[in-house]
Amino acid sequence: MWTIFVSGANFLAFLVNSIILAIIFTIVLTPTIVVVYFGFKCHSRVLHSDASYCRTLLDDNSSSALIILGFVMMSPLIVLAMAVYCGLARRLRLFMLFQPYSRALYKGVRWRWYDEGGLCSCVREWNNHVKAWV
Repeated sequence: MWTIFVSGANFLAFLVNSIILAIIFTIVLTPTIVVVYFGFKCHSRVLHSDASYCRTLLDDNSSSALIILGFVMMSPLIVLAMAVYCGLARRLRLFMLFQPYSRALYKGVRWRWYDEGGLCSCVREWNNHVKAWV
């Protein structure tokens, strides 16, 4: 019974983290997605749309420039999206939602929330031993 409950709780925590990660990456990478999309859409060798903006504003050279600009913009935006996600995950304590199997299954530790050191009360022990340079 506990195995199913812990597995379900961990899967739910994974799902919440994945949804938040997908939303943040979608929002932050939207400019890159739009620029690359219009670059590929208006290039004559790729899709060559008959839309009015493709005929009047974008030729092959400008479409190629949009594609290159989109891929160049992607790297810093991925770093920014990851920084936003890590900051949000730290602020909301999303990683503390994961319940370790060893504590939940074998030791009989009651489930507690953040005021007592996390769901399994093991964060207090971990924080005493963890030292890191920031």
